[in-house]
Amino acid sequence: MFYREAGDFKTSYAEDAQTFPIKFDRYRYYFVMAVGLAILPFAVNDYWANAVFVPFLIWSIAAIGLNILVGYCGQVSLGTGGFMAVGAYAAYKLMTSFPDLNIVFVVILAGFVTAAVGVLFGLPSLRIKGFYLAVATLAAQFFLVWLFNRVPWFYNYSASGQISAPERTVFGFPVTGAATAPWAQYAICLGFVVVLAWVARNLTRGTLGRTWMAIRDMDIAAEIIGVNPLKAKLSAFAVSSFFIGVAGALFFAVYLGAVEVGEAFGIQKSFLALFMIIIGGLGSIFGAFAGAAFMVLFPVLLKNVLVGGLGWPTDLAAHLELMIVGGLIIFVLIAEPHGIAALWRTIKEKLRLWPFPH
Repeated sequence: MFYREAGDFKTSYAEDAQTFPIKFDRYRYYFVMAVGLAILPFAVNDYWANAVFVPFLIWSIAAIGLNILVGYCGQVSLGTGGFMAVGAYAAYKLMTSFPDLNIVFVVILAGFVTAAVGVLFGLPSLRIKGFYLAVATLAAQFFLVWLFNRVPWFYNYSASGQISAPERTVFGFPVTGAATAPWAQYAICLGFVVVLAWVARNLTRGTLGRTWMAIRDMDIAAEIIGVNPLKAKLSAFAVSSFFIGVAGALFFAVYLGAVEVGEAFGIQKSFLALFMIIIGGLGSIFGAFAGAAFMVLFPVLLKNVLVGGLGWPTDLAAHLELMIVGGLIIFVLIAEPHGIAALWRTIKEKLRLWPFPH
């Protein structure tokens, strides 16, 4: 079979420790990247960009960030929606205060602002953990949404309380505002996904990632062997919040264009991101992508089948969609508690041993 290590010799430590040690995996990765970078920007239309690709890419960034905190460091968080709101409002204030600042730098700076806020709300993790930490981050969610609703400075004293993204360009092409082309939305989101996924992969495989996993597995033992829990936990909150803030900034500026915090970043967004990493697989970058694909793409497919294909009423299809998605979440957690990533690893291991899988 073609899926083998036979003949694939490694002559250095870097080759042996690479992300894709088997040639077929590397070729598959290169093929996906080639399609995403060279073909889809020219083929994507308005529907595919706004209903499928752009939300999938943005939620993939958010899922990676949350997976760093929950999956790699073991710190439960229910404040994803609130931290996405921080990224969105930070991007809005930067865009309105500095009109000449490039949108790429706006999104990155919004991520750093969210990282600072994440560290602040991560301080309770030094004293509490588990369910109590989840409640603390849930309080952060409600507090941040209340703050952005009640302090007019954040939405520039607008009478409606809504924020709208001014038009910004990258290399002369609009990426925010009404004149944005679908391929431009897709391209800027894809660029952030590629870079941030690469950063996350290297962080989790390095020294910092190992300290996170040591804290996750047993924090007392980790502290005994020299891991600083203060540095490990707060760095996880900072990195996770940075990713989530970038996702929130893109969600507001590139995807929606105008948001109202209670509707766009409510508690349902926090649970959606949590479902993504649970279904995709905790402690896995691929699991973040798999969970985002499931939670974003499957409802779109189901809606097209029920409404577009079978002609069902929209309200009935929406209720049935919730029931089916909820049932599938329960089924996935029962059939494979470690998520789609673990199921994918099992399939690959059996394929490597074919025709004698154990």
